[in-house]
Amino acid sequence: MEMFRVGDFPIYTLTFVRGLSPVELLTRMRVDQETLALRDGMDLSDDFGDDLLNDEEPVVTTGVDGAWTWAWEQGGVHGLEAQILSAVSVGTEAVALHYNEKPMYWFKYAVDGDVIVDFHTLQGIEPTGQDPTRLDEYMRPLGLVPGEQPPLYGVLSLVENAFGIRLTHPGEVDDLRMSGRLSPLPE
Repeated sequence: MEMFRVGDFPIYTLTFVRGLSPVELLTRMRVDQETLALRDGMDLSDDFGDDLLNDEEPVVTTGVDGAWTWAWEQGGVHGLEAQILSAVSVGTEAVALHYNEKPMYWFKYAVDGDVIVDFHTLQGIEPTGQDPTRLDEYMRPLGLVPGEQPPLYGVLSLVENAFGIRLTHPGEVDDLRMSGRLSPLPE
């Protein structure tokens, strides 16, 4: 996750799911099947160009690190949406992490279709969900305390420490990843 501490990414949404293949994750996220393909960085640019940062039909890239499969939306927020997070977490667990340049992080943890912990950092954090205190033992040592402003990278550290999640940066040229355009969210 270090690349998100030092890199210049004004908006992104990362969705991590334990034990699914990249194709299954993208299918559950409602990828347009006609756009689903194995691509490297150059192919992504050639195939999608300026649409890479589209927020209504975002382009998403996937990878696998350890037990977790991830999907990276560079411009969208589909992974935060209840119907998407519910679908990707059925039969497993999922973590959604959104960042924008307000600056704000939004974190959601779901198990088998249900959101367990949900909070954002626009103000002092106030976890909600079916079990909002489930991650307290990981959150408090990182300064993620209800009612208080969190440290800048506290949410990234939570993702790493509580779940052992890592993300290998997709290479620019030769690193092939499953990718595609997500369908618009239903109204």
